[in-house]
Formats: sequence, structure tokens, C-alpha cells
Amino acid sequence: MAKTVSVVGGGLAGCECALSLADRGIAVVLYEQRPGGAAPAHHTDGLAELVCSNSLKSTRPDSAAGLLKEELRRMGSRLLPMAMRCAVPAGGALAVDRAEFSSLVTRAVEQHPLISLRREEVCAIPDGPTVIAAGPLCSPTLANALMELVGGDRLSFFDAAAPVVDAHSIDRSIAFAQSRYEEDGAGDYLNCPMNKEEYQTFWQELVDAGRVIARDFETKDLFNACQPVEELARKGVDTLRFGTMKPVGITDPRTQRRPWAVVQLRSENAQRTAYNLVGFQTNLTWGEQKRVFRMIPGLGEADFLRYGVMHRNTFVDAPRVLDSTFAVPGTTVRLAGQITGTEGYVEAIASGLLAAANTAAELGGYQTVCLPKTGALGSLVAYATNKDTQPYQPMHVNFGLVPPLEGPRLKKRDRYQAYVARATADLDAYLRARPELFLAPVPNGEGGV
Repeated sequence: MAKTVSVVGGGLAGCECALSLADRGIAVVLYEQRPGGAAPAHHTDGLAELVCSNSLKSTRPDSAAGLLKEELRRMGSRLLPMAMRCAVPAGGALAVDRAEFSSLVTRAVEQHPLISLRREEVCAIPDGPTVIAAGPLCSPTLANALMELVGGDRLSFFDAAAPVVDAHSIDRSIAFAQSRYEEDGAGDYLNCPMNKEEYQTFWQELVDAGRVIARDFETKDLFNACQPVEELARKGVDTLRFGTMKPVGITDPRTQRRPWAVVQLRSENAQRTAYNLVGFQTNLTWGEQKRVFRMIPGLGEADFLRYGVMHRNTFVDAPRVLDSTFAVPGTTVRLAGQITGTEGYVEAIASGLLAAANTAAELGGYQTVCLPKTGALGSLVAYATNKDTQPYQPMHVNFGLVPPLEGPRLKKRDRYQAYVARATADLDAYLRARPELFLAPVPNGEGGV
């Protein structure tokens, strides 16, 4: 355990990995290229910066996203409790105050006696045990070095982020607070309702608006969970109304009726001074964003604190270049985070924790981790490292990856609850058998889920 581990990248995966290794008594050098080499999607110098949405998805115990959070709690994740401490109202989802969360993680890293934080760009893969969690926007030099290591072509796609508006500039005589199916006016979202004519006019302007990258994207080019709203709109006039802008469960207090379409706004911080446009990741130019999005009722005078952006993402063909622990066979290099092709914030945290556990296992002479495939994380890793998975595309946790249940077919909710019960029982049994690798979980009520 005397060796020092190099962790490249100060995002979610890298910080979780560094803190988890250090908590196991292993010295870490954590490299972060900012502020000297800021990537185009970043806005601060803080570690674990959330560059797209501020939502870490559902906390429902019978959902795959909720199950993943519970698995991380039981496995001793460091970042998940911090996210819970920074939670902002978001209905059944875990959304965080970006600045507070980044500040907590940065402080934890900087104050850990076994972590040395180096603010410099890594141009060559370090010698010795290394975890590359540089993210899908790692520097071109490091990306080339990685591709030389794994061989083959890198796979690129595009990712987009939604704009954020100043809460004081939202017209509250039009926008109203309400979560879906709630009628008490105290919901966690602000809703901007549209009638049929407003929606159709908005849709036409959206699909005709000028874009930064002036081309029509094909599905294979786009990060599935972050497709630009204008690309979705091009699929048909009603696509947004049955997706991002669906009005189901929403009642406009001015008319006491369901609107034709609705744009939902989610708070960026606990003070609710800023809101992001949910599902409005975009590739529009900043001028067009201001023009088109101000057509949304309630946002006619919106002040944009941050415009949406679109940027390149890169991931490796994991099933063909990584082993079941996300390591490059025959090397001392392991990957973590979105560069492996796992999709989502919490999935990035999970891959960082898993990278730490597997690296600690190798340094300590233990067997590497093989999580039960019945769980959210175990099934995702199995999918991402199965050589039969082709073509390989970014994937988040979902119950479609877990093995089917035995016995008669259950209704959806009962089936999901059975998946969770089976997964937690299998994980608990596995963790009891591997006490040398996993830290004590954070109790519920102390940042747990």
C-alpha cells in the first residue's frame, strides 16, 4: 500500500476516486488542469464542477437512479453525502447548489493529508498506478496519449448544457410554482405555460434559429441524455409537447386548466436566485438563445446568468479496450468517469469509487471487485465491459440492464421494487464478504439517501 496513485482529473469521478483512495490510507496525487487549461464547458476553477444540469436524477427508492444512490451509500461514497448536504428543492430528484457542492468537494480534497492537488495539465500518462478520470473533455494531448495506449479510434459525440436565468427576471404573474400532480402552489419547479398558438410559434422559431455548429446532427453523434432541444424539436411539431415540454400533471392557476405545453424551471441553489430551463440543452448561438427563449411566457425579460453551450465529448470503446475493472489490460492504468462511456453524474461518482476500490485491491494483493450484476452499478459495469455490447454507446443505469426476475411477470412498480430488494440483498452479502475494500456507509439522516 506504500505506492502513490496518480489520479488525472478533478471532476466527479476523479475526486471520488482520490478521496476514497486516501481514506483507505493510500497517498494520491490528483491532477486538475484548471485554471491554466480550462475546458470550454467549465465556468469555474472548482473541483467537481457540474457543467450541464444540476440534477443528480431521481431519489425514488424504486428507480434505478435511486437504487444507485443507495448502493453508493452502502459502499461508503464520499461525494454522495456532500451532494445531499447541498440539495435544493427538486421534487423527487436530487438537485444541488453547484457552487456549494464544488466548494465542499474542493475543501475536502485540499484538506486531506494524503492528497496532493496539482493544478497542471497532464500531457503524458504518469508512471505507476494511475486512474484517468479526465472526463470526456480531456486535453487533446492527453486524449492522444490515451488513444495510443488503448489502440483503435476514439469515439466522439456532442454534449449540451441548458441556460440559467436570474430568478428576479422571471415574470411571476405568468410563471407559477408547482410540481407535477401537486396543487398547493408550493411545488419545487416554476412553470411557464403556453397555449397552442404560443407553442407552435415558439416551435417554429426554435427549429429555424441559428446554431453554433451549423449542421443537422444524426442520433449517433449526440449524447443521448443531453440532445439539444432544437434537435428534438426537428423530429416533429409535437415532440417537445410529449417530452421536454409535456404539460401532464400541471394546472395553470390562471385558467384552472392544463396548458398546451409547459417549460419547467428548476432552482440552481437553495436561495432560488437562479433557475435553469429543464431539458433545454442547446446548440443555439447566444443571441438566438436570448431571442427565442424570451418568447417563453414568463421569460420575456429574462436575464441569462449563463447561456447554454455545446461541446465535444469523447469516450473509449470500453468493451474492447478495458477489462471488467475498467483497467487497460497489461498496464497500470485504469479509467473512470464519462470517458469510459458511462453516462450521468452519479454514474461518474460510482465509477470513481469503483476505481478506488479496485486500485486498492491490486495494491493490497486482494481480488478485484466484481459487484453483483443484479444491482444498478454491477449491471452497468457488466454492460460496459461485455465484448458482445456493440455498437457501444453511452449508457446510464436502468433496469433494462439487470437480469430478469424469476417467476410470474409482475406489474412495473412491483417489478422495480423486486429489482431493488434483490439488488440490495445481493450487494449487502457481497460487501460483508469484502470488508477489506469498502468503507462504512454513511447512516441515513447524515447525508445518506
